Amino acid sequence: MTETLFGGPTLPPAYPERAAWGTAPKLRAWQQEALDLYLKNSPRDFLAVATPGAGKTTFALRIASTLIDSGAVNRVTIVAPTDHLKRQWADAAARVGIAIDPNFKNSDGQHGRGFIGVAVTYAQVASKPLLHRAKTEAARTLVILDEIHHGGEALSWGDGLREAFDPAVRRLSLTGTPFRSDTSPIPFVEYAEDRDGIRRSKADYTYGYGNALRDHVVRPVMFMAYSGQMRWRTSAGEEMAASLGEAAVTKDITSHAWRTALNPAGEWIPAVLAGADKRLSEVRRTVPDAGGLVIATDHEDARAYAGQLKRITGESPTVILSDDAKASSKIEEFSAGDKRWMVAVRMVSEGVDVPRLSVGVYATSTSTPLFFAQAVGRFVRARKRGETASVFLPSVPQLMALANSMEMERDHALDRPEKEDGDGLFNPEDSLMDEANREEKASDSLTKGKFEALDSQASFDRVLFDGGEFGTGGEVGSDDELDFLGIPGLLDAEQVGTLLRQRQHEQLNRKNRKVPAAAAESQAPAVPDHRMLMDLRNELAKNVAAWSARTGTPHGVVHTKLRTVCGGPPVAQANEEQLKSRLRKLQDWFVGRK
Repeated sequence: MTETLFGGPTLPPAYPERAAWGTAPKLRAWQQEALDLYLKNSPRDFLAVATPGAGKTTFALRIASTLIDSGAVNRVTIVAPTDHLKRQWADAAARVGIAIDPNFKNSDGQHGRGFIGVAVTYAQVASKPLLHRAKTEAARTLVILDEIHHGGEALSWGDGLREAFDPAVRRLSLTGTPFRSDTSPIPFVEYAEDRDGIRRSKADYTYGYGNALRDHVVRPVMFMAYSGQMRWRTSAGEEMAASLGEAAVTKDITSHAWRTALNPAGEWIPAVLAGADKRLSEVRRTVPDAGGLVIATDHEDARAYAGQLKRITGESPTVILSDDAKASSKIEEFSAGDKRWMVAVRMVSEGVDVPRLSVGVYATSTSTPLFFAQAVGRFVRARKRGETASVFLPSVPQLMALANSMEMERDHALDRPEKEDGDGLFNPEDSLMDEANREEKASDSLTKGKFEALDSQASFDRVLFDGGEFGTGGEVGSDDELDFLGIPGLLDAEQVGTLLRQRQHEQLNRKNRKVPAAAAESQAPAVPDHRMLMDLRNELAKNVAAWSARTGTPHGVVHTKLRTVCGGPPVAQANEEQLKSRLRKLQDWFVGRK
């Protein structure tokens, strides 16, 4: 069975031919390596951590077919976060000859005739754990726990999973995000104490985004960050204004500026949607069926964004609302078609497979690492070598930190505080999975009521890629924005990095040419222009970050080298000419001159 279904045991290249979801005819190198490890040890419990889009489903179904053929198991139970994913698993299993019933209900007692097992949700198991325990005990059962991190979302869920599947002869746990934002233990996951006395999850096999990118298994992701000026009125009637992503503001101001940006009545969202659609048009030059996804906070915003996209494109986008009984069929129809845009209320953040998605707009205020990683995971699944992904997002510190840490590996730690200040990457989850896939909770609505968004303007901030930052900022519609929106849609990761550096260099040249020769020769004004100095410091910081990413040199070392070569005080005390001198020196470095 496995020989004909999966193409035999020969070790394939890292990038096999694209096949139907979960049914690649031959295994990628990481899948084969993980399978060899599994078959060698024959463990009862096995945790495989693989980045979204890497092919966890194909790996799991290969194990299932092997165990069925050998007689080690004669029943399979698949546990997934959502009803849509249950059906995806059943469809994928059917393609390789494993009959899974995704329509099983707890009230049925037994699955349909002709099926070897069922696909159920975590909530379904938690509501009737003894029923699922009886089914598990009645046969030699393999349990596949998809996105196992959800097993720790509530004490009752974890207890239910343990109760239901403790008798299983084999348990295969899968996840693309091995961390949770809380400290709830995940069932059937081994924890080992590190040198600091903190218990961390221990995976049996790990295949991260960085490795997958090098193997051309996933797409490189460019993050297009947009800032701009926001204005709102507080509950006390006070008018406030701030620049989106401004560093020297409180968390509350950042949050209100962020929500103001996402307000459909302002100018920020329409400008970003228009930019994203321009990017999609560029990608579709070489990938004709490329699609885009806007992830919205709630139903009201989703409908408003859809209306704006229709005005921009002339085509009505597919709208996916969490209470729509036809949501799954709409996703499948969009996946199989060539429509430009889909708008969803958070529910397409995890596991849903739409391989043609290439451009995304992160139009939600959710900022947990788990949600962000799963949302970005919708765009990284590669179909052929060279496809790129672009995600548009607000230029706020929380998202910038997450975007810059795309290649970081994180384990789930049990023994840390519930809340940590620091970089804000480990705030507790704000809802369970079923709530996360619906509208924001009532508390979020109350938060929305604390202020009134007045107006917003968008400006292009920068591009984040491979830990580096590119671009010198610019107005919406300017050459500085279009330089990056017009990057070709078929480039590998190295080509993307090269082109981003080239575009950055061209922008620096343009800015330098705009400085009048007379102004360069004139004496400095008696009163320094503080706005110009701030702009120059920001520009220098961005270019230092880009050089740091290119060379691996820490930011501080780059600044020290510039001071040594160009002279002058630290950046905060440097005058206009000293800052421009350092920018010119950086430009020389980028083009290879000493």
